[in-house]
Amino acid sequence: MTPAADVIVAVLGGAVRVGTPFLFVSLGECLTEKSGRINLGLEGVLVFSAMAGFAGAYLSGSAWLGVLAAGCSGALLASLHGLVCSLPRVNDIAMGIALMLLGTGLAFYLGKPLIQPQAPQLPALELGRWASAPTLREALRINVLFPIGVALALAMGWAFMHTRWGLLVRMVGDSSDAARALGTSVNGVRIAATTAGGFIAGLGGASLSLYYPGSWNEGLSSGQGLIAVALVIFARWSPLRCLLAALVFGGAGALGPALQSVGVTGDYYLFNAVPYALTLAILVWTCSPRRALKGAPQELGVAR
Repeated sequence: MTPAADVIVAVLGGAVRVGTPFLFVSLGECLTEKSGRINLGLEGVLVFSAMAGFAGAYLSGSAWLGVLAAGCSGALLASLHGLVCSLPRVNDIAMGIALMLLGTGLAFYLGKPLIQPQAPQLPALELGRWASAPTLREALRINVLFPIGVALALAMGWAFMHTRWGLLVRMVGDSSDAARALGTSVNGVRIAATTAGGFIAGLGGASLSLYYPGSWNEGLSSGQGLIAVALVIFARWSPLRCLLAALVFGGAGALGPALQSVGVTGDYYLFNAVPYALTLAILVWTCSPRRALKGAPQELGVAR
């Protein structure tokens, strides 16, 4: 394969590998925001769940128990956010920032003994056994959590349109007054959606510490939880578009390593900044209120 082809294949493979955490965190935030609540604390949820997942796998000897621990720890932190935000005069944004600081602080403190040990890793789906090119075989090594994320995106997209649960979440997110008039517990739905969103985001943390890069350290997340909030806006609150957006961000994050693999080492760190530049571009592009609220749950624009 030519160097250009190697880069393209590496970026495509990296889009799945790097984009898997983005996918789970954005799906979790999409579910939360569909109910009319914003959780800016997903960065803390992601870091804490990555630490908890690594600890669970290390102590139990099972990567899948680590995945369960990551999801449950993410749900625990997110439920705290949901419960506190249901109180009068509590602001979602301020609480989200507090949750981010709490999650990262707890992860850094509790995770210090886990920096050196090795934990069991999640397996990869070897879809490229038939390929003779090493780069193609590597690109077709798929994180086993990625197909789960794809199925989850499809299920969420279908559920929002065709199930009573999806209708309740959308109704609460679009008009809390209408939901209350029908006897629906707005706080109950939002707490449940926020908790479930935290569990889904926690699976992204497990992907970080148990697959790629596959270890625990304090700089593991690199702001992916915060980027996911912009990603949901970019995806217009659609689970299926979250899948596509996660692959775009994953490909952007894989560009630097792909170029380095073919000997392009100049401006390496500049290429690593592409996901952050892309996030900034999305925020600037959506700064117009008319664009930003297109497709958004109406309750996100209500001052609470």
